[in-house]
Order: sequence, then structure tokens, then C-alpha cells
Amino acid sequence: METAATDTLRVAAVQLSSTADKVSNIAVAGELVDRAAAAGARLVVLPEKWNLIDVDERQVAQAEPLDGPSLIAASGWAATHAVAIVAGSISEAAPGRDRAYNTSVLIQPDGSVTAVYRKLHLFDVEVGGHTYRESAGALPGAEAVVGEAFGRRIGLSVCYDLRFPELYRRLTFDGAEVLTVPSAFTQVTGAAHWEPLLRARAIENQAYVIAAGQTGMHATGTGSHGHSMVVDPWGVIVAHAADVEGVILADLDFAKLAEIRERLPALRHRRHDVL
Repeated sequence: METAATDTLRVAAVQLSSTADKVSNIAVAGELVDRAAAAGARLVVLPEKWNLIDVDERQVAQAEPLDGPSLIAASGWAATHAVAIVAGSISEAAPGRDRAYNTSVLIQPDGSVTAVYRKLHLFDVEVGGHTYRESAGALPGAEAVVGEAFGRRIGLSVCYDLRFPELYRRLTFDGAEVLTVPSAFTQVTGAAHWEPLLRARAIENQAYVIAAGQTGMHATGTGSHGHSMVVDPWGVIVAHAADVEGVILADLDFAKLAEIRERLPALRHRRHDVL
């Protein structure tokens, strides 16, 4: 779907505390999308694994194809409200494989899926007394993806990707004006790094960042940091969630983005001949 570029765009980040009950998670997400649309949002971003967070074997067992019930539901919300949705991420089934992709999709206001991004960087770390091995249940993607909604270019990423600035620079030079970061950042790393990393990605790429997070404890026995936020191209936090399920809203001003890129032309000053 191609549309004329909008000068301003009201966006929403949905914050969830997803459980091992997929039906319940989808119902809660749908209610929050309803709330966001009622408040005037035209682009709604869901968090990582919004439809299900469970231990690896059950997460993989309940992985879905892109035309499975979770994304059918999200496409229905988009069409009902005439909004675009970045459907956070779901575990996408990979036929013939014993692992799944961690996949984010961009859904248009008519319900069609126009961009599919499979998380590139898998979270295999030891932190806060927990060992995380995302690769035990997930396959890595293979390409960076920029989609479009309302005439604006939207770069897709997921959670741990946030620590890899080269991905966001690639998305920016592929035209992204908005960077989406659906996440389930851990409580330990989130408290130390979530805000500075989000602000850094916004500042260095002179782009809006919409970060929709999970919050609270999950069936995995681990907790998520929450603090969903929207950051402007100057690095200012323009919306910030409390540590509860809910919706935050912000109005993106693309004239402001263009002015920042013109007055401080760091993107044009990059040494392509060296870097």
C-alpha cells in the first residue's frame, strides 16, 4: 500500500506482561490496540513475543506461520481501526526445523502484511544470575528490513538488536525515519542500559524511536524491564510508560526531523570512503 507522506503521525507503544496463555495474551493486546486507536493512534507498536512468552520447548511448539491466528488477529485489528501495526514479534514456525524465528511484521491499515523482519541478533548471555540462550529455541534472520506506512519509512528491529548500532545505521541509510524496537529487555540490563541505548539510537540516526516493552514476571521465571518509550530525533523522551500494562502515545513531527537532519547534518558527514 502506497500513501502520501504524512507530516505528523500519532503513534502508540503497547506495553504488556505476556504469559503462557496465548488466548489471553491476544485478547489483552487487542483491548490495548482498541484503546490506542480510540486515542487517535495511526501506528501502533506491540512488544516482543506479545502473543506468548513461555519456556523454549513450549514456545517453539506453539510457533505459528505468518498466516496463523496471532497475526490474523493483529491484521483484523489493523483493518477494523484503519491503523498500521508493528506486530512486535511472534515465534514464527520454520518448517522442518526444531527452532523458530523471532519475527516482527508491519501490517497496513487494510490488514495486509508488507514487511517481515526476522531478528538478527540472538540473546545468548549470562546476566543477573540467569543464563539466557535464545539460540536454543530461535533461528537468526538474515536481512535488515525497512517498511513503509502512511508514506513514512519504518525500520524494524527486535530487543537485543538494540545493542548493535550498525543495524540502525543500515536502516537509516535505507531510508528509515522511524525505528521500532519491540522488546522484552531483562530487568537487570534494562535498568542500566535501556534508556541510554534507545536515546543513543535516536540521536545518532536522527530518527524517532518507538520502543514497546514487556513488563513484569513471565512463565520463564524471568522478568522484563518495561519502561516503554518514544524518543525524538534529538534524543528527548516524549512518552514513557509506567511499570504496568498499558498504552503510551506520542505525535511524531517529520518537519522537526527534517530540520534536525538539515541543521546538524551528521548523516551526510559520514566518511563512506573509510567507514
